[in-house]
Amino acid sequence: MANIMVAMSGGVDSSLVAALLHEQGHTVTGVTMHLWDDEDERLHESMCCSLEMTESARRVCAQLGLPYYVFNFQKEFRRHVIEFFVRGYTQGYTPNPCMECNREIKFRALMDRANQLGFDYVATGHYAQIARESNGSYQLLRAADYDKDQSYVLHMLTQRELARLMFPVGGLSKQEVRHLAAERGLDSAEREESQDICFVPNGDYRNLLREEAPESLTPGPIVDMSGREIGRHDGLPLYTVGQRRGLGLNVGQPLYVVALDPTRNALIVGPVDAIIKDRFCVDQPVFVDGLRPNAAFECHVQVRAHGDTVAALVVPQPDGTLDVQVQQALRAVTPGQAAVFYNGPQVLGGGRIMRSLA
Repeated sequence: MANIMVAMSGGVDSSLVAALLHEQGHTVTGVTMHLWDDEDERLHESMCCSLEMTESARRVCAQLGLPYYVFNFQKEFRRHVIEFFVRGYTQGYTPNPCMECNREIKFRALMDRANQLGFDYVATGHYAQIARESNGSYQLLRAADYDKDQSYVLHMLTQRELARLMFPVGGLSKQEVRHLAAERGLDSAEREESQDICFVPNGDYRNLLREEAPESLTPGPIVDMSGREIGRHDGLPLYTVGQRRGLGLNVGQPLYVVALDPTRNALIVGPVDAIIKDRFCVDQPVFVDGLRPNAAFECHVQVRAHGDTVAALVVPQPDGTLDVQVQQALRAVTPGQAAVFYNGPQVLGGGRIMRSLA
């Protein structure tokens, strides 16, 4: 039996994880990460990481007879997640803060704390699966329930993390999770899920930018594909590739955001064909096996959290980036989002989309 730290959000998934591992005879301790200043009004509107969710986790641990602690990661969360999020937008990217929270908080800061305290494993309620191969290495796999699969936002996990992680609900459907939680009378069995970014509970990240980086919202030109100015924008961070609404243009045809050019503070727009691409560049690549490929390889790639995968050829470049060529052109490949590579259900790795290529 193992000594396991369970990261608990107060939701049904992590609550069931704690219950199942406890039933299996493991020594289980529930922990919640305190990420917010209690006086921040945004916290009270968010279902994720809120005080209400903390109390839910505490009640579940009390119900199961498990020790429970709250770890303060406010400084780390601001530095690695909120500042990353704001900085990405000001640089012309559309960042994924949940992915960075996984990378820097859940699977770095929290795992470091678990190691310091002598825990054997950290378990979470993520929908993904880990398989150990005969040679002792680990694979990261999609969840059994593809509709709930979260492997896309976990692609940065390497052998070091996978050796110490457990995803006990990865082989279950959401319906099964709720059923098992209800059978055990867990307090969180019917709790609704959070769909928003925790620090942007109303879904409007623009208000956060106005608060955190008002200097980045400098108006500038909207230009067409030929460079002709056809309008004015309110600040580049307020727009994202593929956006059509809110441009304030009346030119007789639908136009979409094709690119953001921070050097000129220009928003580049064009027809729908201009946002359909079959090549793009990826930087900051990470591979689950820890080995960077030195030759081109075929795989399937996913470019948004709930998107489909498409067949692709990935070509490593001398500068460390990857040239991704997809067989089926994709719409609105967005700089700042992740491109994640799969071989069937197996996650190979991924990286940040830098830009589309001609």
